[in-house]
Formats: sequence, structure tokens, C-alpha cells
Amino acid sequence: MSGTEEAPAPAGPGRHGLSELIDERRAKAARLRADADAFPYSFSGAEPIEAILADYEHLAVGEETEDAHRVAGRIAARRGAGRAAFMDLVDRTGKIQLHARVDVLGEEGFQRLLSLDLGDLLGVDGAVLRSRHGELTLRVDHYEVLAKALRPPPDKHHGISDVETRHRRRELDLIASEDARRLFIDRARIISAVRSYLDREGFIEVETPVLQPLYGGALARPFTTHHNALDRDLYLRIATELYLKRLIVGGLERVYELGKDFRNEGVSPKHNPEFTMVEWYEAYADYGDEARRLEDVVRTAAGAVAYAGELDFDGPWRRVGFFDALAEATGVQPSALREERALAAAVSERGLEVQTEDRRWPAIVDDLFSKHVEPTLREPTFVLDYPVELSPLAREHRSQPGLVERWEAFADGLEIANAFSELIDPDVQRERFAEQQRRLQEGEHEAQPYDELFVEALEQGMPPTGGVGLGIDRLVMLLSGRDSIREVVLFPAMRD
Repeated sequence: MSGTEEAPAPAGPGRHGLSELIDERRAKAARLRADADAFPYSFSGAEPIEAILADYEHLAVGEETEDAHRVAGRIAARRGAGRAAFMDLVDRTGKIQLHARVDVLGEEGFQRLLSLDLGDLLGVDGAVLRSRHGELTLRVDHYEVLAKALRPPPDKHHGISDVETRHRRRELDLIASEDARRLFIDRARIISAVRSYLDREGFIEVETPVLQPLYGGALARPFTTHHNALDRDLYLRIATELYLKRLIVGGLERVYELGKDFRNEGVSPKHNPEFTMVEWYEAYADYGDEARRLEDVVRTAAGAVAYAGELDFDGPWRRVGFFDALAEATGVQPSALREERALAAAVSERGLEVQTEDRRWPAIVDDLFSKHVEPTLREPTFVLDYPVELSPLAREHRSQPGLVERWEAFADGLEIANAFSELIDPDVQRERFAEQQRRLQEGEHEAQPYDELFVEALEQGMPPTGGVGLGIDRLVMLLSGRDSIREVVLFPAMRD
């Protein structure tokens, strides 16, 4: 190879402003449009670049073949002068060098190729060789311009330094960053692995309403909309739980749904108002069975992306009681302080940063756990046996009064899943709903509304059941080492 790599033109002020660059590219596009062969409707038969790289890894330096291959992608770099030129072509799987020669393409075809800009989309037919510098290369025997980029791509060496731009303009992030492309390919692999595991285990994937007449299944505020034809308010679902448990009542026995939920709550590194969850429910199982199943699911997902981080997902996860974890981290034992003022005084005595004024006991306990326990749970851990006040849909503990059979799963300081031995007694569920309704009327906007249809479904008879909700976005964060949900969601919610 000879010559130097052409750097992308700056998008801001400089030798050329952005408007001048766009004008130049538009003029080139006009010339291309005059060519009847430009901008084809398709370019069938293109192979993934990574497959070619793998198949010809054995080629020696300077070795050539006449093996014909077809690739398509975006021009990422260009170098060379005179009678030969080199380009880098990138698709979602990798990058390959192209070698163009005037004696192969002819003067007109060669000059037309050289007139293309970084970011243009190109289809190429050619033969594989390894250059004298040792790089696997495709000789350009024929090419087609597939699309003209009217704007210059981001600087491939520096990417997009502004975090907000990366999140708002994900297409630019993906163009500029191989790491970003790999992340979202891994996200797809994680989702596929979770689905495949549940399918193999005999679960049926189902679809329940996203627009619901009554929200439920979590303690969260909903998004509300109005359906004109029905002339009624509907809610974007905050969870799939209640509908899925009605399917257990109906006899489907093992069901799951992987899709979007929506919660009208704050935005943080761990929260996006639109997020992806998988919930599964299994008749004749309890929360102990589901803990082992979650271990299997996470282990399977980690294997799908060849996870090589510091966390150990191979063995059994640590298990600790909810109140034990609180006492260990804070010195406060809420199980012995069941009145708001006593608990608030204990929190204040230890100087813990938790809002206690005008808050009920469950809210103080939940905040205490979120701020002072959750961040300390680095190794994969199940926190077990929550107070009933925090879990209106979970079954009472079989041996510890005042608790329910619930766990939450944590790793690297992040909650990724929640599970119950599901409450199946309709009379107890009706009492729990009534208590939640009272709290809702007192101004607790995240309380669970009363769902009479769900209670009537339980009255048909629901078998013993274990259920799990696993956050896909947070699982991807965990397995990719990202510390913000915005990094693993293609188009996160942003302020204007």
C-alpha cells in the first residue's frame, strides 16, 4: 500500500463548512443520477465480510486467488494514488480492504470510483488476495454505487465525543463506532438466548395487551391515553404480570412474554420510561425453583455473548434475607421497628441519607434498601423474603409471618430481576388490593389499583405458581459492562 489515509472532512467550520461539503456531495449525486446504472434497487448475494475474513485467514502474504466474492458496505477510508487505490469497506460484521486498479476497471470506472466520498455505500465483486503488507484484500473487478451520502460521516478515529449526540443520533454512533455495533448485536444475541432457553423448557410465548383498561402488576405510575372510538381512558402497561397469571389459570401452565413496558417515572442511569422486560410464569413451581431457573437464564445469556467479565455466573448465587441485608449494611433492623417514627428515628441516628418526613413505613424501607444495600451487592445475589407491605402480589411466607416469598436478583450493584411464589388465594388478594386502593386514595400514586377481573380469575382456581420478571436492558448492561441504560437502548428517551 502507498499513500495516506483520507480523513473525513470536518463537519464544522474550517477549510470547508458543512454546507459547502453538502453542496459538493449533492453535485456528485446529481452526476451519479445521470447514470442509468446508479442507485440500484437491490444488490443481492452480498456476503458478510467476517465470513470472507474467516474463510481466507490461511492465505500467505502476497498470495492471490481467483475466488469470486460479493460484498457491500460503507466506504470508511481511502488511500493511494496513480494507477491503484485502496479503500476500506465496512459492514455490520467487519472491515475488508479493497484494491482497485485502473487496468482492471478502465480509466473511466477507476476515476468514478475515486470520486466517491467516505460514507458512500458501495457494492463490490472481486477476488480475494493477501496484500504484500499482510492485509486480507478484495480485488475490485466490478462495483456499483448503492447510495450517495450527502453528509460526511463522523470522524472514525474519534467517534462522537458528545454523549447526548450519540444517544439522539444513534445512526451516527453506529457508523462511527464498531464497539456500538457490536453492543447492539450482542443485545440481539442475549434476547435470542433468553427466548431459546424458555422455548426449550416448554414455555409458550404469548402476547398480552399493551393498551390496558387497568394497569397493574407493579408499583408504578402509568402513562394514560384516550381511545376516541371507545371513548375511554387506557393505560400503557407497566407490567404483563396480571394477564400472564390469568393464562396460568386458563391452563397454559408455562407462559412468557418478552416486550415493552412503560412507567411514568424519573429518568436515571437505571431507568428509561420505555423498557424491555421478559416475564415468565410456571405452574407447580415456587420462588426457589425460579431462582435456579434465573441462574440458568443468565448463564445462558452470558454464554451467548462470550461474557469475560469479573462476575461468576457459573455457580449458585449468594442468598441473603431482606432484613439481614439491611441490618448488615445500615445497622437498622426495620423488622423490629414497624412504626414510621421509630424507623425514622433509627435512620436519623445513623446519619443515613433517606427521606423520612411524611413517608409511610414501606416507602422508608424501600428507599433505605435502594440507597444503602443495593449498591453493595456486587456478586450475583438473591435477596429473599420481603415484607408483605412491599409485595401485594406475592404469597405469604410459609414459615415467617409478615413476610412474603419474594426475591430480587442483583449483580454489580444492579437489580435485574424480581420473583414471587405467586399469591393464589383470591380472598387474600382481594384484601391486598383493598389496602393498595386505600393507599392510592391517600395519595400514593404508585400503589396498585384494585383489579376485580384478576381476583375473579383467581376464583376459578390458580395452581401453585412461580413467576419472574427479568429486565432485558439491565441484563445487557450487566453483560456488556455499561453503567447507563441509555447506552444499551438504541433510542432512549431524552429531554428536548
